[in-house]
Amino acid sequence: MQRCAVTHALLRRRWVGNLPACSAGARRVHTQPDKADAIDLSKFPVERIRNFSIIAHVDHGKSTLADRLLELTGAIAKTEKNKQVLDKLQVERERGITVKAQTASLFYTHQGHQYLLNLIDTPGHVDFNYEVSRSISACQGVLLIVDANQGIQAQTVANFYLAFEAQLTIIPVINKIDLKNADPDRVEAQIEKAFDIPGEECIRISAKLGMNVERVLQEIVTRIPPPTFSTDDPFKALVFDSKFDHYRGVVANIAVFGGQVRKGDKVVLAHLGKSYEVNELGVLRPDEHPTNRLYAGQVGYMIAGMRDVKETQIGDTVYLLQQPVEALPGFKPAKSMVFAGMYPVDQSEYTALHSAIDRLMLNDSSVSVQRDSSLALGMGWRLGFLGLLHMEVFNQRLEQEYNASVIVTAPTVPYKAVLSSPKLIKEHGGEEITIVNPAHFPDKSVVSHYLEPMVMGTILTPDDYTGNIMNLCLTRRAIQKNMVYIDDHRVMMKYLFPLNEIVVDFYDLLKSLSSGYASFDYENVGYQPADLIKMDFLLNGKPVEELTTIVHKDKAYSMGKAMCERLKDSIPRQMFEIAVQAAVGSKIIARETIKAYRKNVLAKCYGGDITRKMKLLKKQAEGKKKMRRIGNVDVPKDAFISVLKRKDK
Repeated sequence: MQRCAVTHALLRRRWVGNLPACSAGARRVHTQPDKADAIDLSKFPVERIRNFSIIAHVDHGKSTLADRLLELTGAIAKTEKNKQVLDKLQVERERGITVKAQTASLFYTHQGHQYLLNLIDTPGHVDFNYEVSRSISACQGVLLIVDANQGIQAQTVANFYLAFEAQLTIIPVINKIDLKNADPDRVEAQIEKAFDIPGEECIRISAKLGMNVERVLQEIVTRIPPPTFSTDDPFKALVFDSKFDHYRGVVANIAVFGGQVRKGDKVVLAHLGKSYEVNELGVLRPDEHPTNRLYAGQVGYMIAGMRDVKETQIGDTVYLLQQPVEALPGFKPAKSMVFAGMYPVDQSEYTALHSAIDRLMLNDSSVSVQRDSSLALGMGWRLGFLGLLHMEVFNQRLEQEYNASVIVTAPTVPYKAVLSSPKLIKEHGGEEITIVNPAHFPDKSVVSHYLEPMVMGTILTPDDYTGNIMNLCLTRRAIQKNMVYIDDHRVMMKYLFPLNEIVVDFYDLLKSLSSGYASFDYENVGYQPADLIKMDFLLNGKPVEELTTIVHKDKAYSMGKAMCERLKDSIPRQMFEIAVQAAVGSKIIARETIKAYRKNVLAKCYGGDITRKMKLLKKQAEGKKKMRRIGNVDVPKDAFISVLKRKDK
């Protein structure tokens, strides 16, 4: 009873302020703060609002610059502990990367006028490109950060073109000029050659030391245009991100594209057409600060009692119940490029895991999901991700944020098959089908040809490593399309890759071959015909459906042999011998044997006739044979990903 009383006292207090500091990524329990704390945004007309995003290659200093901007504008106190303030997830701090785009509203005074600057810090890794494209839709300008030491990298190029196609103002910022090997003059020349931006427009800073960061704020005010929306128009807002709070329901991040909304208004979400009452509005600084209204051009959050995670769709339009408007175009849907099966370790946890996946998908809408089942693993899902890192981060967030324990199968890419059987064409409602689960790969007898996904890869590297990287690309069935020098020592190469060849371990090998200097980015370019076959893996003659994979015919033997060797290393030894086999159809193309543990039954035989020893060995062999016949082989969950990782010689 005493423990319950303490719990209720804490909940009544609304804000758990006197508890020990939460770990990174932990949720702070609170409800609406008092009205006295509300921020008045009416003093910021549209012409004094600037919405901008920070884009860059991974580890070029986006989050560090965001920390300095927050300090300079007084959003956070200036302390030595301010590192990755906007990286709130535990996985972000552990890996040192940004996974989620985060928003912060800054108040900055320039030439006697106070401005509202809405900053969005974005991820840098290619797998989270969808987050960048969503953030850009809410902005009028971007800061393009380039490392003064490393120069332009692959993701720098990709992010530049995202902003360029959206017709945003681009301010190039050369960061880390305090480093010993920094060469800002060389980087300026690269920016001028690659992006056709004059070198004098570049701002040289050191975000770590805070050097020249004030000028970045000044340039944001003078060079980025204000939003072109009006408060006189009907209210219209775009949902560009959302998260689920156990106490308040869905918290939607919105960019207001016209009019104004206030607390107590009845609003409608266009996707489902359901109406809600606005319970709370506010801005992020970077913590939530409530306000009575949000006006045209502003970016903030909205809580309207949405309890079901499916009610809020990323890219949805919000409008007032009394003033219906035409829905905004939203976002281009994300294309899943890597698929994997996900199953609960214990089937009794199926419902809890389903709820956890739904809530995490609200925060990461680029994941696709469909139900799946397996003889070995039971009921589960087939999830689609943007890349392998995206898959690993999603799995890590499930474990850290929802305490879920899952088994993830080997990742695959989506293939297509053009059917030749009239019966199957009628059954599937068309000639072309997409295969995301290798176990459902149709037989060659009912297919005219197979198609595999292709990507255009961009590699930037110092020219010292060009030869090794070209050899690596050739082993991955790549076709070279272009090769240009962006300065005296750096080369930009473009290759057409089959996605299956790069999705698992290509990036790791590229980094190893180039001593970490090369960078890689890719974009989807459709499908091409390919000679594909399905390869099964057998453990003691029993096929393991979760390990089934699709490979190119020319690589079947080498892939099968390598995967059998890795399975041999991944599967623990048993009391009986295990045969690991790779099979194409009924033909075994590779085999490895996992030796059995063996008890020394002759330990007590110090002498005597040989027949006594033979009798003991024969009895042991019969026992091993029986165990092999009835024994089950457990495949550890780590084996599902490690088995596909290969080493190119």
